[in-house]
Amino acid sequence: MANAAHSRNSLGPGQQTDAYADLLAGTRRLQREQRSEREVWLAGLPIENKDDLLFEFEVLLKATACFSNPRNHPGPPRRTPVVAQDFRAPLLVYREGLTRAVSLARALLGARDRAFVFHRYLETVLPEDQARTRLLTEGTSQATPQESLVTLRHGLTASLEVTEGALRSPRIPFRLFHALLATAYREVDRNTFFNPLNALEFRPEFDRIKSAQVLELIHSVPGVEAHRLVALTFLSLFRMLRYLQLLSRIATDAVHRRQSVGSAYLVLSVLRSDARALSDYLRQRAGTLLGESFERDLLAIPSSEIRLRAPALRAAGHRLIGIKSALEGIAGNLRLEMRRTLQHDVPEPSATLSPADFQRSLSTAIDNLRPALQNAILFLGKALGVSLEEGGVFDHHAARRETSERLRRDVWMFAQIVRAFSTKAQHSPNEDRWAPVFNFQYVREFLAYFRAMGYPLLRAADYPRFDAFMAAMSGLEDTDLVDPRRLEAAIDECVVFHTFLTQLFEDISRRDELGGHAFDRRAAAAALRLYLGE
Repeated sequence: MANAAHSRNSLGPGQQTDAYADLLAGTRRLQREQRSEREVWLAGLPIENKDDLLFEFEVLLKATACFSNPRNHPGPPRRTPVVAQDFRAPLLVYREGLTRAVSLARALLGARDRAFVFHRYLETVLPEDQARTRLLTEGTSQATPQESLVTLRHGLTASLEVTEGALRSPRIPFRLFHALLATAYREVDRNTFFNPLNALEFRPEFDRIKSAQVLELIHSVPGVEAHRLVALTFLSLFRMLRYLQLLSRIATDAVHRRQSVGSAYLVLSVLRSDARALSDYLRQRAGTLLGESFERDLLAIPSSEIRLRAPALRAAGHRLIGIKSALEGIAGNLRLEMRRTLQHDVPEPSATLSPADFQRSLSTAIDNLRPALQNAILFLGKALGVSLEEGGVFDHHAARRETSERLRRDVWMFAQIVRAFSTKAQHSPNEDRWAPVFNFQYVREFLAYFRAMGYPLLRAADYPRFDAFMAAMSGLEDTDLVDPRRLEAAIDECVVFHTFLTQLFEDISRRDELGGHAFDRRAAAAALRLYLGE
């Protein structure tokens, strides 16, 4: 991901590469000739829905690495040390997902797969070691995409058979579980044409953004690092929406196809891994990269021009601060959404659910995550000064209603958080409240929720007191020991903001797309408790 997220060249002011095109073509280690060969191979496949099949296949390949990390498994966090846990149930899930990956490889190989089956048969009946060795080496050439796929089919089939043998054991310790998955993802890592293991990687055949409005917005962002960070974030969010589309297709088959449950868990592990990778990168690196980019541009300006260009530089600096806050807000919101959905909506792999019950839980998770990701895209556009239209950005026909419902729920939830914060601060004990300095944990907690939920709402709603509210929040962030006067200013702004949110909630409820959809306060309160970790 680091290679994908850093610019490759040091460019002067006003110069920047097309980060969007660069990320699409450059996050996988394929030479130009290999990319061309892969495109020709895919175009020539005589099967329906080949793009969808190839996408599902590569997501399952990526899951061999992601699912090997228990942090990416759905379900509540477990207090038992990982070395003391039994991973037989996760291995059963993995076996079903790997079986699906092998069947997809067979579909993509077509007639060539029959030759592979005969090849495997000969390996088992030839008596001479030299002849067997020659057969084995014949399946390792990767000069073309088809040969590369045959090689991968060999490796995945062997890994599946080893996994089947391991499952005869009544208990699977973590080291064995991890070793079994490692044999598969090392095969993928050595593959020339089918290696999607990068933390955040994109492919032209899957990830081209269709919305002209979003593409224009990406290309309009000035500055090398800002341009690249915005492109990376948009591409990642749209990729996560595509994971949800894949999960929706899997959910429809969950009642009829045994492999669907395994595939769903593997895809969820990839979604969680990518969300964590994006969130951590934006949280830890966005500010540094934007600051370094601004510094490079500033130092490239002759000293004689500094005074003349000071207003433009100041405006550019404020714009970068806004982009940094927006990206960090998306990072915080992603962490909250993934934690809430994947710890509470989807059962852990060891849960014994009927296919119908699993289908319902998976559909609930999809319905919760999709509008959250869509609103993150709309919010990033708003933070960059453009109001994106749902109908022109998302393929999903109900996107406008879903995003409005989610926005209404988020407005209500954050209004409760704002009210709780201001009430607690106003009624703190006098001996603590009027001390010269004091340190309240709830202040830090409120700031964390503000970054993840409040800042996007400020932007999305065009809050008229945006600057005053941000100044009050910045005053609380300056130090661990909060000055009472700064807290007073924050309380005053929160009271005003709560009034605004209450009115905004009513305005959103009157939107045409929400006609007939009453607000479910009980469900919103339950969701708020999960967000707050109760």
